[in-house]
Amino acid sequence: MKTANYTLENANEFIRQKEEDVITTYSPSYHLTAPVGWINDPNGFVYYEGEYHLFYQYYPYKTVWGPMHWGHAKSKDLVTWENLPVALSPDQYYDEGGCFSGSAIEKDGKLYLMYTGHLPQAEEEQSRQVQCMAVSEDGIHFEKISQNPVLDEKDLPDNARVQDFRDPKVFERNGVYYSIIASQTKELTGQILLYQSTDLIEWEFKSILLEGTKGQGIMWECPDLFELDGKDVLITSPIQIPKSGNEFHNVSSCVAFIGKVDWEKGTFEVESMEEIDHGLDFYAPQTTIDEQGRRVMVAWMQMWGRNMPTHTENHGWVGAMTLPRELRIKNGKLIQLPISEIANYYQKSAEIKEVVLVDETKEFEGVAGKVGVLELVVDLKEATRFRIELRASATERTLLTYHTETNELEFDRFQSGIPISGEEAEPLNKRKVLCSLDEAKLKLKIFLDNSSIETFVNDGKETITSTIYPLSDESEKIYLEAIGKVRIDSLDMFEIDMV
Repeated sequence: MKTANYTLENANEFIRQKEEDVITTYSPSYHLTAPVGWINDPNGFVYYEGEYHLFYQYYPYKTVWGPMHWGHAKSKDLVTWENLPVALSPDQYYDEGGCFSGSAIEKDGKLYLMYTGHLPQAEEEQSRQVQCMAVSEDGIHFEKISQNPVLDEKDLPDNARVQDFRDPKVFERNGVYYSIIASQTKELTGQILLYQSTDLIEWEFKSILLEGTKGQGIMWECPDLFELDGKDVLITSPIQIPKSGNEFHNVSSCVAFIGKVDWEKGTFEVESMEEIDHGLDFYAPQTTIDEQGRRVMVAWMQMWGRNMPTHTENHGWVGAMTLPRELRIKNGKLIQLPISEIANYYQKSAEIKEVVLVDETKEFEGVAGKVGVLELVVDLKEATRFRIELRASATERTLLTYHTETNELEFDRFQSGIPISGEEAEPLNKRKVLCSLDEAKLKLKIFLDNSSIETFVNDGKETITSTIYPLSDESEKIYLEAIGKVRIDSLDMFEIDMV
């Protein structure tokens, strides 16, 4: 039974009418965002018929979260994206509260979407979340199947709450289709459920893949499971995991469990757990595998519970995706590398070799910009501190500082521009990550894009992702500061030319 509130036709017509009104001051140059409105979680990330398709949680009508649609874009190289018509709208009784997050898979040449339908009620305890399917012959236009919902409360284990049962990630293994789905236990902890199917339509509960503890958050969202370099990796996004040292300072976090799945029992044997990104704006990552066999990940480059400057300043859009990242496992650790295709858009503006800084701050010709990439290798064996001022002007700056005494890299956006605050118990403007040096060398790749900074540290061993909103149009200088002696082995600055 259809509902009349939201339709694909209305959404696409609204976008056509409003996309020219968007204010582009902070709009990304090479990160995916929607034409208008609000976006959050990446959904349905898939390589299909020679192109990458990425869907996302979408409310086109306002720059705040609302009844979720699925926005849609595609790309041949993960850098240049083409916006496509909205793929799903909440137009059925089983998803009238929103078409929540999910995933995509190809079967018999068709593209299937598996997503969560939200059934809201006046009393939250009466609301329900169910799993649904939609199918497309061309990868653009989707029909919801008549058998929806394909999973509902009768398919839950006894310990699961029906109100929080969402974000299916579907995949195939040895001729069997599996879906892992996020669930909250009745004890208010997170868990990941495992379901199986032979046809993507009829599903049965197999097992609780992994159940969290009280110290691992009140709910796990947006799970993903894949094999990588001989290990199994389970990614999920815990809500309210307590902070510990430099870890989990955001209200919502992202973690990778590394270990092995026992497929007979349907359980995940954890060997290690780590926070995926140590910035302020990284959530709900999802991965796909492409024709090259690469495992590629993308995430929402925002964070829940924060003020969104492009909303409060009435710019007409909110939210973007991270630069896609290729994943590896090395020495039991998740490694993230910027997708290699981005280098096809580089235009070199500076190349510096073998420069020494001693207790000084220096600006280099050609090293500046709002959009670009800064790559450098520095020797810090005689340094106390090394700092980079990014997007700097007389009044603003974003700081990236390495402290050799503690082996910590610190990101600080306190003076970046428009203040950003959130639901954290204490104001949160900076994050640190422990990253030891290799033979006293620090390697950084820093991606700048109008309102974001993504830093890849020591060949992808750590990443720091955050948004910034400078107020001054002059905030584009870059300064390097040494306390002690810093040797710059190499520094390369590139513009990113999307024309």
